[in-house]
Amino acid sequence: MKLLHTMLRVGDMPRSIRFYTETMGMQLLRTTDRPEQKYSLAFVGYGDEAGHSVLELTYNYGVDRYELGSAFGHIAIGVPDVAATCERVRSAGGLVTREAGRVKGGSTIIAFVEDPDGYKIELIQRS
Repeated sequence: MKLLHTMLRVGDMPRSIRFYTETMGMQLLRTTDRPEQKYSLAFVGYGDEAGHSVLELTYNYGVDRYELGSAFGHIAIGVPDVAATCERVRSAGGLVTREAGRVKGGSTIIAFVEDPDGYKIELIQRS
């Protein structure tokens, strides 16, 4: 078995694609528009879908905001330098909600940022 993708509902597809590609450094892998069914999809990730898990961004026509609820936690992304990634997110206009620092009770360096729809993204330092 293999984890293929995680789907996030977004309120503005171009804004979300811009965030994940320009701010988070992902690639836009493919898009699909289904006007008869009133939705569009964009798949973004750090590599092709054959070898990597990706994000499926789903825009439902006419819905510009979602309640995130209390069950979803966050997406985690490994990065070589958490502090530098926070600075890149901030300089691109993104929101850093927890600055780079050690995880409570451990030595791993983490931070949290938020995408334009309010989804939390944990950055975990990996060498």
